[in-house]
Amino acid sequence: MGKKINTLLFIVIATILNIVLMIALFIGCLFLVTRFVNPESTMMPLIFGLIFLVSIGGSFVVYNLLIRWFSKKYSLEKYLSPLFSRKRKEP
Repeated sequence: MGKKINTLLFIVIATILNIVLMIALFIGCLFLVTRFVNPESTMMPLIFGLIFLVSIGGSFVVYNLLIRWFSKKYSLEKYLSPLFSRKRKEP
């Protein structure tokens, strides 16, 4: 397999991982809220919005940490091609 295919597979798998992390954080936060917060509270819409933002932000942080660790451990630079390369100007 070439570097382009490796890059494409890495992006697809990493995107799926990010979505799974977001769903897991959302369900985890939702479980904690339903466990400790009164469901009759008038703050529930605000809490659900906060859960949504925490799940997005938390998944972003965890995803970045995992990708950095994985990249450093397996030295991915030699297996992946850059997504955005500079185009050289011809004189």
